[in-house]
Amino acid sequence: MKSYLFLIAFFFTLCNSFAQQQFAVYFDSNKFELNAKESARLNAWISENKNNKIVAIHGYTDEDGTNVFNDTLAQKRVNSVFNSVKGQIKIREDFKTLSFGENFQQLSDKAKNRKATIFYILEKDIAREDEILGIKKEVVIEEPKPEIEYPEKVVFENPNGTISEFKLDRVFMKQIEKAKAGEKLKIENLNFIINTFAVVAESRVKLFELLLVLESNPKLKIEIQGHVCCMPYDRTDLSTQRAKAVFNFLIARDVNRGRLSYKGFGTTAPIYPIPEKDEKERAANRRVEILIVEN
Repeated sequence: MKSYLFLIAFFFTLCNSFAQQQFAVYFDSNKFELNAKESARLNAWISENKNNKIVAIHGYTDEDGTNVFNDTLAQKRVNSVFNSVKGQIKIREDFKTLSFGENFQQLSDKAKNRKATIFYILEKDIAREDEILGIKKEVVIEEPKPEIEYPEKVVFENPNGTISEFKLDRVFMKQIEKAKAGEKLKIENLNFIINTFAVVAESRVKLFELLLVLESNPKLKIEIQGHVCCMPYDRTDLSTQRAKAVFNFLIARDVNRGRLSYKGFGTTAPIYPIPEKDEKERAANRRVEILIVEN
């Protein structure tokens, strides 16, 4: 009940604020469709106010009939007017209608109680719309993300059972962490056994760097993109297989699938033209990149 009363109070305030920016049409007794005279008045008002903006419509009835009947009738009058104006004049996106039924101060002339009132603001005031309506925009202050301290080294067991210890590239990890959606980063020194999608032992640390960043940044979503070098066509789809190898490594370590995708580009997006001039260019072209989808 309190919220309803607040709404009523808000719209009564609106009535007072817009005493000179309102227009009313009147209905015959127990009717919610305008007669020819009132319909013509409404159409004339619409023609004269194409560049203004409606902020509310209120519906009213006289005291004849039950409260339930009058409330329904008042709402139907609001809907009737709304259907006449929509598409012809600007209306607030959060446009609200309000029907009072007979629950307002009745005038002695019953005909003047059977109405719908349009509240609107003039074109010159639209830029100040929220200010005029007394709407205060909520300012959302985003708290800075807590600084993540990544470890200096990672220790992991290799497939052959041996233990390896590698220093992490924390600069690269921070770059991923702070990257914006749409940015793309190359995973440097991520190398594969020639003509396969098997990561060489010395490069497995790059997979762990990516894993640690994803674990520490749960909103981060990425696309893993594979590229190869040398040949005009990626006949074995090796670029996709290499991207998928990174994807599978992360999935196997419980990174949510919804945060990851992968794609192979073959040699369609080389850094250097194919065929490359030397090994430096070939090495640059065969790469795995990370596209930041969401962060």
